[in-house]
Amino acid sequence: MSTSSLASAATEGSIAPITIALVGAPNCGKTALFNVLTGSKAKVANYSGVTVDKRSAPFINQSQVRILDLPGTYSLATTSPDEEVTRKVLMGEMPSESIPDAILVVADATNLRMSLRMILELKSLGLPMMVALNLNDVAVSRGMVVNEDKLSEQLGVPVVKTVAIKRRANDALLSLIKEFSQRQHRHIRPVRFAQDIPDPQQLYQRADEIISQTVSTPHRLPKWHERLDYWVLHPVAGVVILLSILFVIFQAIYAWAAPMMDGLELLVNGFGTMIASYLPEGLLKSLLVDGIIAGVGSVVVFVPQIALLFLFLLILEDSGYLPRAAFLLDTLLSKVGLSGRSFIPLLSGFACAVPAVMSTRTIPNPKERFVSIAVLPMLTCSARLPIYALIIAAVIPNKSVFGLFNLQGMTLFVLYTAGIVSALFISWLMTRVGRSKSDAASFPLLMELPTYRMPNVKHIATELWSKVKAFLVRAGTVIFALSVLLWALVSFPSAPIGSTDPAINHSFAGMLGHVIEPVFSSIGFTWQMCIAMIPGLAAREVVVAALGTVYAVGNVGEEAVSHTLMPIIHNQWGLATAFSFLAFYIYAPMCLATLTVIRRETKSLPQTLAITGYLFALAYVMAWITYQVAGFIFGL
Repeated sequence: MSTSSLASAATEGSIAPITIALVGAPNCGKTALFNVLTGSKAKVANYSGVTVDKRSAPFINQSQVRILDLPGTYSLATTSPDEEVTRKVLMGEMPSESIPDAILVVADATNLRMSLRMILELKSLGLPMMVALNLNDVAVSRGMVVNEDKLSEQLGVPVVKTVAIKRRANDALLSLIKEFSQRQHRHIRPVRFAQDIPDPQQLYQRADEIISQTVSTPHRLPKWHERLDYWVLHPVAGVVILLSILFVIFQAIYAWAAPMMDGLELLVNGFGTMIASYLPEGLLKSLLVDGIIAGVGSVVVFVPQIALLFLFLLILEDSGYLPRAAFLLDTLLSKVGLSGRSFIPLLSGFACAVPAVMSTRTIPNPKERFVSIAVLPMLTCSARLPIYALIIAAVIPNKSVFGLFNLQGMTLFVLYTAGIVSALFISWLMTRVGRSKSDAASFPLLMELPTYRMPNVKHIATELWSKVKAFLVRAGTVIFALSVLLWALVSFPSAPIGSTDPAINHSFAGMLGHVIEPVFSSIGFTWQMCIAMIPGLAAREVVVAALGTVYAVGNVGEEAVSHTLMPIIHNQWGLATAFSFLAFYIYAPMCLATLTVIRRETKSLPQTLAITGYLFALAYVMAWITYQVAGFIFGL
């Protein structure tokens, strides 16, 4: 592969630190290729003045070469904050970010037309360019033969084939970057759009000409691909398929995770018993057993369920299904004032609200973006899953329905569905308040559908471990610290001499719980539940840890926590209280980290307070209704 066209843009000189910007459309494998080039050691920060993340890391073979991963975009004609960042960086208009020394375009070999249109547009910037023709293995499997030498000649830039998920299939790109870095020296050049840049139609025509000369087998999707798209994108069958997939996920979360959870629970309880047997009675034993092990351990046992949730989401994303679900739901979401662009941020909310709120930057309509942020907390994030799992396991029988479905899994599905339906209703309501004619002019949903592909096991395993590790780190830091703090609050001051009440009643936490209890007594909450809600503001998972600590310290004698929280909740909470608690956390304001991100994204404290206030009011009202209805049916 000749690199003469690239070398002509570089000048011989001493090696100096250089920056190569990674540019590509969504779903082209750009992130996977970034990990290959950098060894997955990215530093994440924010661009000056904006909340869009920038990821950069040194090139794996040369530390003086910096790889800058820019947000995905289809064009320099931007429609969202993320795409605007990409345009500004490449144009040299981003504060604190110098003009890149070169552009590495990640092109989708299975969808060359769109990629070539963007490459031709980027050439107008006058920067040295390289092209990585990614997903080459998928293209070959479909009979496509791309002549990269002819393509390089037509474009006037080096072109190499890559398969980002297979490290050995990227050697040509690694060599190309290494050669470029050895020849390039840093220099400043004016970069701006050419005044005579062709319009999109002309770019597509030129792209078609290049394809006709460089691709020997015209791209055509396999028949099975077209048949699958017919059903997946069908307005009725597609929705049924999507709901079926979600239903299976929630069933699997209980059925598959149960053995692993039981094993973890035995380990946690055994560890606590062992520590207790070696320590004498006193504060240290109480801190370790009742505070740390009861708190952190009660959250760790839910790791299998959280891992399964992330696993399914990663498989759906890696297979190419998620963008199709966005197209499928575009019409449905438009009826409630949103669009298909909101689907992926909303779906991301099931994993974690923080990145979900940040991903709303891809929504160009400001009002739609705000509404999406406002309803995101109703979609159950993974941090809320331990709360649901604990209460459901404690009060819902573990039995089959019709011999096929697990009743606990069905209950979880209902909770998730309640959040989804509520989010859609609130979206419909918000978009009709103060609606103007300008709001009706929505941005059309334009998105390239990636080809279906077999999910890559290595890529999914890496991403899954990254997410589970982040949860465990959270459990080992935030939850650990709050468990110790809460233990101190429930342990001090000690009960007066001669008192027959549980010692926790005389503690700081007990006092605070009794003060708050009158506010929440109308929805069935006890003072122990009120205590658990307070540290839960920092992280939803802490609610379970707090309940574990409160009940561990607050019970004495035969009522002491010997195994799990579930028997205590089953015996001490009524069904009405348990259902009210679940309903409250469907709508309750999210953790402080999410509120902080909402403040950053909206750049408005009043809007952040408004979202927090309406969610708390909605949570209280829905919990009160649930408590009254469940109390009437089951008795308080």
